[in-house]
Amino acid sequence: METSNDSIVHARSGGVREMISIALPMVISNGCETIMVFTDRVFLSRLGAEQMSASMGGGLFMFTAISFFFGLLGYSTAITAQYLGSGQKEKCPTVTFQALLTALCAYPVLLAVSLPLGHYIFGISGLSEGQLKYQYEYYDILMYGSVLMLVRSALAGFFIGVGSSRVVMFASFTAMILNVAFSYVLIFGKLGFEPMGVAGAAYGTLAGGFCALLVLIYSYIRYAKCHDMNLKVSFRYDGVILKKLLKFGFPAGVEFFMGLTAFTAMIFMFHARGAETAAAVTITFNWDHVAYVPLMGLEIGVTSIFGRYMGAGRPDIAHKSMISGLKTGTIYSVVITFFFVFFPLMLTDVFRPDHYDPAFENSRALAVFMLRTASIYVIVEALIVVLAGSLRGAGDTYMAMWITVGVTWVLAGILYVCLHVINTSLEVAWLALVLMFLSIPVLLLLRYRSGKWREIKVISGSH
Repeated sequence: METSNDSIVHARSGGVREMISIALPMVISNGCETIMVFTDRVFLSRLGAEQMSASMGGGLFMFTAISFFFGLLGYSTAITAQYLGSGQKEKCPTVTFQALLTALCAYPVLLAVSLPLGHYIFGISGLSEGQLKYQYEYYDILMYGSVLMLVRSALAGFFIGVGSSRVVMFASFTAMILNVAFSYVLIFGKLGFEPMGVAGAAYGTLAGGFCALLVLIYSYIRYAKCHDMNLKVSFRYDGVILKKLLKFGFPAGVEFFMGLTAFTAMIFMFHARGAETAAAVTITFNWDHVAYVPLMGLEIGVTSIFGRYMGAGRPDIAHKSMISGLKTGTIYSVVITFFFVFFPLMLTDVFRPDHYDPAFENSRALAVFMLRTASIYVIVEALIVVLAGSLRGAGDTYMAMWITVGVTWVLAGILYVCLHVINTSLEVAWLALVLMFLSIPVLLLLRYRSGKWREIKVISGSH
């Protein structure tokens, strides 16, 4: 008789078709999240460079503040996938409930620590008074609503882990449509509302996220009913599963937090050089965000598929899924690189204010240079997300953390030396970052080729 493990393996091949069926909805989902952020910044750019830069600085610091728990909760995807692959689907909702408990417990801690810390960091960062005022406002609103992102992450981990990533895609699409509409109305003061500027962008983001959460809750209840999963039984504390989530999710959370902290520090180093530099960096990283976030969807898909086959005891098919992920990601990166190389001025002018803004005009040349140079690393980002996703899916989260976090902090150190010790030009500092970034895929590939991930056991047959 064919076991549940065999049926899963026979039904799938680890090929491009399976990768696309799970990863493509996540690419689209993350693309929707990118459009939300990107559109808000385009709207705010019409009001001036300071509000646009404030939304980037405040939004990035907010996401950095919650990133540890975001990364930790995200690892519920791999655990859910491994339980499904091992034929223990009844444990999948229990994993999700442990993630939800973690999210709710994390929220008050985040508010108590991150709100005063954010204000302190902003105050000593050397930002202009105009940007600082807007940044405080934007950051505070998003932090109070951060619980929506944490709970969404926990529920999304379930759907990605069981291979129903289209649900997450639909929820993100709902958030995107409503966010764009809410932000437009609130930022510019339409339909009888007073113009709220940067605060309107923050409230629009939370409104869209809340509606996406409702979609996920409804779909979670419906999925459990259709697949004979007893949610009432899952609504309990499970120390064994929670320990797995904390053990393997901790390095994923540290990686996310430390990586974003270094990235945020680099943004503030650039922003402290003046309004023109802040505008150029904001424009560049807005487009980099557009390019990279959909690849994060591919990484999540790879983690889910890789974890499922490792749970089924088939590392050979897990390896095939990694190769399929590389093929899919490379095609995407080549397309993005084409636009960065040949159309940087057009991409820059998307953020042109409605009125004459000297900060924007003086930043255009630098933004064009940074976008063209960014094409060097965009092409290898697919290799990074696929290899990192594969290692995490197998449970090799600690080494993935050390590689990505270590190099990212080296990048921050290089930028500090360039800008504040030897006082290089902004162009030289940026080029140094781009070239050093290329070491990340090399180190991840060496780790993957070592085969250590084949020896890691995340789950057992009994629990």
